[in-house]
Parts: sequence; structure tokens; C-alpha cells
Amino acid sequence: MTLGDKLAKLRKESGYTQEQLAALLGVSRQAVSRWESNSAYPETEKLLRLGTLYNCSMDYLLKDSGERKIPHQSIVRYQIHLPVFERKSSRKIFGLPLWHINIGYGRTAKGIIAVGLSARGLLSVGLFSIGVFSFGLLALGVFALGILALGLLPVGTIACGVLAFGAISVGFVSVGALSIGEFSVGAMSVGHYFALGDHAEALIALGDTKATGELYQKLGELTAGETAAVKRLLDETVPVYFSWAKEIIKLFL
Repeated sequence: MTLGDKLAKLRKESGYTQEQLAALLGVSRQAVSRWESNSAYPETEKLLRLGTLYNCSMDYLLKDSGERKIPHQSIVRYQIHLPVFERKSSRKIFGLPLWHINIGYGRTAKGIIAVGLSARGLLSVGLFSIGVFSFGLLALGVFALGILALGLLPVGTIACGVLAFGAISVGFVSVGALSIGEFSVGAMSVGHYFALGDHAEALIALGDTKATGELYQKLGELTAGETAAVKRLLDETVPVYFSWAKEIIKLFL
């Protein structure tokens, strides 16, 4: 029996797929396949790890006459085999595959389009994702969508960024149930320049139930004249370099 035959037999007896074994050893599935087909041989360090994993001697693996030794037979070992799935595009852009799907514990997908438990890419989807367009449980990106979203334009249960939308929203311009920022819109809204909500607190505060404003405050709906007055105050109060945010806020009036 060749080394490759033995490795294939031991792997199957241990209940591993080639993908699972590759993940444990930190190699590709193709490397495992080459070992088992005798077209390549494992490095010494990998061979020692295989011996430990399969609980057998090097003599058994390397010699035709070697006997398999299983020390400590009284010890029961419990193994958890986590599924691994990996596919990637052969086409690369800036050194990254066009797309990379890498699903498995402790593995990260890296590509222009990346999908995995952990993902990094221009467009990334995963439990933990980083990218220009990022979607996940924890999402970090220019445009981020997640339970916890951080970015230039984040949307999430908790959103932190420049223009933030979330149940709890913290940002330069923030919109949410609890909203905190320079310009805030939400049920409970706290802002520096402007706040609009049920409870509002800022220099300019517009509230349904409570409004606390240092320059202007109003409960209830604005009349046409009051709307014009608020816009004029925004023009006078907000610095010119925040004009883009001021124009967004005017859309809510």
C-alpha cells in the first residue's frame, strides 16, 4: 500500500472530507488530493501532523512493513468536523480573485466579491465583513448594512458613521429611533445644530412632545412661515463646509 493509499484510507476512517482535512492542516484541497494520488508528498511538518491526527506511527506511513500503532487506546477522542466550502475565480484584478467564496470556521474570503463567515472585498457578504459595499452581522465599509454597521453610509440596528440610519444611530447626520449627531432625526433626537423628533434637543429643536433649543424650539407641526424661519436659521448657523448636511436636513422640513 502506497503512502497516498494509506492517507486516503486513514482520512476516510477518521470521517474527514478532503476540504475538512485541508482546513485543519492549512493547505488547499488540491494539495490533499495530490498527496492521496501519489503525485506529491506532504512536507515533513505536515506528515508529522497527519501522524498525530490519525494516531499512527511514521513507520506505518512511510514503510511497507510498518505497523500502525494506536497509543492510549483507553482515551476516547471527540472530534468536531466543521463543513468547509471554498471556490474562487481564476481571474484576478489587482492581485485579488474576481470572486471568492470561503465558508468555514476560521477562514476568510478575500476577493473583489467576497462571501464567507469572514469576508473582505470590494463587495463583501459575511458575519464579519469589510468592504466598500459591506453586508453582515458586523459590517465595516463605505456602504455598510448589518446588525452593527460602521461606515460612511451605514444602515443597521446600531449604525455609526457620517450619514447613519439605524434603531440606534450615531453619526454626523443620523436618523433613527435614538439618534445622536450634529444633525439628528428620530424619536429621541439629540443634535448639535439640529434635532427633529418626539423628543428633540439641539440649537434648533423641533419636537412633538418635548423640544429644547438654544436658538429655536417648536412643538408640533411648522407653519409655512416657521419652516422658512428654520431654513433661514440653518443658513445662518451652519458653517459653509457643512452645507451638504444642511441641505439633507431641509428635506425633512
